[in-house]
Amino acid sequence: MKLAQALIERAELKTKNAALLDRIQKNTLVQEGDAPGEAPEALIAEYEENMARMEWLIVHINRTNSATSFDDARTVTDAIAARDCLGAKIRAYRAVCDSASGEHIRYGRNEIKFVRCVNVKELQALIDRLSKEYRTLDTRLQELNWTAELL
Repeated sequence: MKLAQALIERAELKTKNAALLDRIQKNTLVQEGDAPGEAPEALIAEYEENMARMEWLIVHINRTNSATSFDDARTVTDAIAARDCLGAKIRAYRAVCDSASGEHIRYGRNEIKFVRCVNVKELQALIDRLSKEYRTLDTRLQELNWTAELL
């Protein structure tokens, strides 16, 4: 099994388990004399099976990521950490840029005037550079996912 296949299966299980949990919760209480639409015990059993498979996948995905080289200096795990941090920076700087770009309307000369404390153009250039780094890193990770065998 390729790493990418395990990642896809993990994502599918996560979605299935969220739906199962919703179905379990909807079938925990019924009016006296009625029966639930679905047996909660059967749904819980399916959830438990899915979670056992999920745990197996996560363990093997993590082992594979830790043992697979991304480049001469980093493993896939290292590259994922770098990508996640780039994503966090991009989101943070976009929020700052949006805040600084906001329009402040003045109705008269006596009202408070707002001035920007950051250079929006430079900040946007930084966001663009980080976004390009993110895309490059993510593309390389995706390529490795389809070539690396799951350990």
